[in-house]
Amino acid sequence: MNRILETELLDHLDPTDSGAVRSRRDLRFLDLFLGNSRWILRALQRIQDRCSRFVELGAGEGRLCSCVHAVNPGSEITGLDLIARPRDLPPSIRWVSGDFLETLPGVEAEACYGSLILHHLDAAALVHLGREFRRFSFLLFSEPYRGMVPLRLAGLSSPLFGEITRHDMPASIRAGFRKGELAALLGLDTARWEIRETVTRRGTLRFAAIRI
Repeated sequence: MNRILETELLDHLDPTDSGAVRSRRDLRFLDLFLGNSRWILRALQRIQDRCSRFVELGAGEGRLCSCVHAVNPGSEITGLDLIARPRDLPPSIRWVSGDFLETLPGVEAEACYGSLILHHLDAAALVHLGREFRRFSFLLFSEPYRGMVPLRLAGLSSPLFGEITRHDMPASIRAGFRKGELAALLGLDTARWEIRETVTRRGTLRFAAIRI
């Protein structure tokens, strides 16, 4: 199955739109089901003695930033997203609104992470991002695994979700990645990075890169 990028409806809705509100609720449920945030938090805890500055790409409502802050209260955490700073975000968390491809160069950190974000980018944007990644020591991303089984699971679970999610979920899977693709698309030199990838039974690709 070739990688196909499609427009995802949530990306173009006003955050206050009722469909967007429902879709964000769906995404919170999916995050619990897939365990994406739990995996990222566990991984960050394992490296907290080696870094104290973290940046999240596509931080959304700031929930994961807040969780990282809770388990690493002395760390410097920055969230990057197109939307304005969430109202209930802890004041010590830095927030930068805008396209993270443009704002990331202004952030100093050792670890960069994100959940369900890189699949939104085309090959050229991933190459650009990969050049920026070279200065980090740790990369952690949880992305859709592109395959027929995840697509079937998405179809079976679609009655649980709203219209926006029913459209965006299979679109995300078709734009997702298989093992080995992300490192290549990002241009990460395997002589300089230790790449660890796993695919979960629920259709998630977990990507970790540690600079050697």
